[in-house]
Amino acid sequence: MTTTPRRRIAFYSHDTQGLGHIRRNLALAAAMVAAEPRTDVLVLTGAPQATSLPLPPNTEVVTVPTVAKDGEGGYAAGTFAMDLSAVLALRSDLITSALVAFAPDVVVVDKVARGLDGELEQALEALHDVRGHTTGERPRIVLGLRDVLDDPLTAIREWREARTTQAIRDHYAEVWVYGDRSVVDVVADYDLPRAVAAKVRYTGYLAEGRGEGLLAPRDEPKRRPVPRPYVLCMVGGGQDGYDTALAFARAGYPDGHTGVIVTGPYMQPSLRRRLTAIAAERDDLLVRDFVTNTLDLIGGAEAVVSMGGYNTVCEVLAEDVPALVVPRVRPRQEQLVRAERLQDLGLVDTVHPDDVTPEQLGAWLTAAVTSSSTRDHDAVALDGLRRVPDLVAGLQPATAPHLDDLQEMAS
Repeated sequence: MTTTPRRRIAFYSHDTQGLGHIRRNLALAAAMVAAEPRTDVLVLTGAPQATSLPLPPNTEVVTVPTVAKDGEGGYAAGTFAMDLSAVLALRSDLITSALVAFAPDVVVVDKVARGLDGELEQALEALHDVRGHTTGERPRIVLGLRDVLDDPLTAIREWREARTTQAIRDHYAEVWVYGDRSVVDVVADYDLPRAVAAKVRYTGYLAEGRGEGLLAPRDEPKRRPVPRPYVLCMVGGGQDGYDTALAFARAGYPDGHTGVIVTGPYMQPSLRRRLTAIAAERDDLLVRDFVTNTLDLIGGAEAVVSMGGYNTVCEVLAEDVPALVVPRVRPRQEQLVRAERLQDLGLVDTVHPDDVTPEQLGAWLTAAVTSSSTRDHDAVALDGLRRVPDLVAGLQPATAPHLDDLQEMAS
């Protein structure tokens, strides 16, 4: 008796700051496994914390040596005493070996078509000679982009400097945009050439169904439940959200509500201790450094103050919780653009981080938990996780560009 081979899908994300890329890939992996349980998933990431996150069934995580990103957008080896070029070469070799040995049918690359500083190029070339485990054909490679890359001028410049169009032309079957064209039109806003635009597919936001199909780690520590009702503050990975967390810690909360701050795993320990000290002086504030299931925490909150990262915004939209977004504005404008576009649609409120005060947050929290107004979530597509499995099923091999497209890319 013969059995049908199990489908194999691989994900890559460079993950130099925060957990946004890996969390997005894990949500996608869960949706794909749910749609076709006979799927094995290999996740390649630069975030060692990925092994502590809830994973889909049939999923293994391979972490490569870390690269850290500073506040100005520069990179350096995260752990090893190595030059950046050396650690990138090591990462490249590990990524290539893993992908070739795994023989995936589909590869999904998050955001950076050539990988961090080109670390994926070796693997992309090698995959031309690989045959997928199930299909027996060359792996279909997809580039996944969040809804906003940066402000248009910066995004266009970086796209050209990274030779992204050439990489898409040579290696990629499709480009998935994890957003709604009515919010951000990446083709128009970033002046994408025709050869790329023809491969773009808008999935909708990866919001509804988020968290489904993810299994908590067996060794996840048990924490005492958060007392309800509560209001929540989340500052992403924590590298640059301290000022917002501090303002929240000093704010007044609605009557009978507890405040909860999640600092993120990357907040400096000294800053986290300051927040913990403030919490020790109050009987209505809890501080946690890291939670594996942010969706449940958001869903249980009466109101949320958060940064404007893609995943957090998707979770807020999915749970239909009043949200005040305090976007990161340096070194990228991505979160600011996203927050302003969604505020224009009436889906979130937003405030510039330079304008955040305890008094302002306290007033917003009180208004949010007492308001009876509703938000029109039908204004944007939130069902990207349900659409993606169909996109996988319809993938075709990468095609060579038309002569006119080559001339456009060269101009």
